[in-house]
Amino acid sequence: MKQRTITAIVGALIFLPLIVLGEWPFKIFVYLIASIGILELIRMKKISRYSFPSIITLLLLWALMFPYGEVFGMEEVEVTKSELTLLAVLILLSYTVLVKNRFTFDDAGFLLISAIYVGMGFHYLIETRDSGLHYVFYALFVIWATDTGAYLFGRAFGKHKLWPKISPKKTIEGAVGGIALACIVALVFQIFYPVHPSTIMVVIVTIVVSFFGQIGDLVESAFKRHYAVKDSGNILPGHGGVLDRFDSLIFILPVLHFINFIS
Repeated sequence: MKQRTITAIVGALIFLPLIVLGEWPFKIFVYLIASIGILELIRMKKISRYSFPSIITLLLLWALMFPYGEVFGMEEVEVTKSELTLLAVLILLSYTVLVKNRFTFDDAGFLLISAIYVGMGFHYLIETRDSGLHYVFYALFVIWATDTGAYLFGRAFGKHKLWPKISPKKTIEGAVGGIALACIVALVFQIFYPVHPSTIMVVIVTIVVSFFGQIGDLVESAFKRHYAVKDSGNILPGHGGVLDRFDSLIFILPVLHFINFIS
């Protein structure tokens, strides 16, 4: 617990000032943690991080994270990301033939989905910061409140397992408690830093994103259980890897943009 607390404090002292600062220091940091995240998934799959497919995946990740309408300060072709994704598909599938299926179709699919999942998730972190600092903190507070509420309500009232084959400790009561505390925290946040003209809409959206945040956490748990690893990585002592800490965030930020809560 002491190690976990120290890591959390050090992480907050690095991450929170960069969020406030924004601009290129924040974007560079997000690119760094996203790159570490994709390498964690590649390690789970037991694909060499120095292999040709891993390099293609990393390049696709970076391309998907570009801000809309911007590529190193120049105008972006409208379909650039779609074209680059298709190009990566063709390259990886061609590679399966060149190495005579030592690198398989399943491997290619895993890398492509991983790049899209991590790349677009962190892309929306950058987009959210560009839309307003208060949106980033709203998302973070909802996630932290959901995690805290799920833990406290689960410990106090948890009797019915949520999904025991994926995450044995999580309970339905904890999940509901997490959503409830997230709504309370979001209402307090709305009073001081309004994120939407309608408070009722904030509550509805908070319920949705709290739910999806827990889904994101379960997705990461399913990855780890399927590939028989305890944590996605070990870069954060006591917490695991980058994906262990950002799994909920990169799940809810796209949702907030899809429903036009953040534009």
